Amino acid sequence: MLLSPDRPAGRPPFSLYDDEVATVVDLVCRGAAEARGHLQAGMIEVPITRLVRKGIRRVKQGANLSNVQLRAGELELDDMASTDPTVLGRIDITLQFVHQFGEEDAYVAIECKRVGARQHQLNARYVTDGVERFVTGQYALGHSDSFMLGFVLVLPAEAAVASISGRVRSTYGEEAQLILESAHPASLAVLSGRLLQKGSHAMRLHHIFVDMTPAA
Repeated sequence: MLLSPDRPAGRPPFSLYDDEVATVVDLVCRGAAEARGHLQAGMIEVPITRLVRKGIRRVKQGANLSNVQLRAGELELDDMASTDPTVLGRIDITLQFVHQFGEEDAYVAIECKRVGARQHQLNARYVTDGVERFVTGQYALGHSDSFMLGFVLVLPAEAAVASISGRVRSTYGEEAQLILESAHPASLAVLSGRLLQKGSHAMRLHHIFVDMTPAA
């Protein structure tokens, strides 16, 4: 059976309006703030991400947002052009706005990584195991906007941001450096940079840093 696409005419499913970007930032920041109260000392990345995902769901439900849905669990990416069943990756958190419903490859990708002041190995992995996956097209191929979420384990956040921004700039060029955006009250910093995905497609990658030190 053929179904007519339930989205505004001419609206590309991989694109986001500025107000949708702002909605993602708000949901992520408020969801992370909700999750922080449930943190335990020494938590690793996966359980922190699960807490944040649950926090986002609570915030979304409390706001009665019907134009966006939160996908359950991690999104597994397969090589659809090949018979090789190898999973290419798992994006930590994904959302879909109403104009993306019904499109399997249309989603908002949010990749989560732990970072912190003087946490050199974690800050490096934010780039090599996070940003790099968007640059190569492993994640969010052809999308206009995607998101990195940094769980700051050691303050001050400025030290982690400076370290990551320097790595991104030296690896991907001046345009990829992290530029401050409008602050969110539940974040430590919100920034963005322009990346060339697979060497040609321009993507805006947003970087959200939130306090994930255990609440007192």
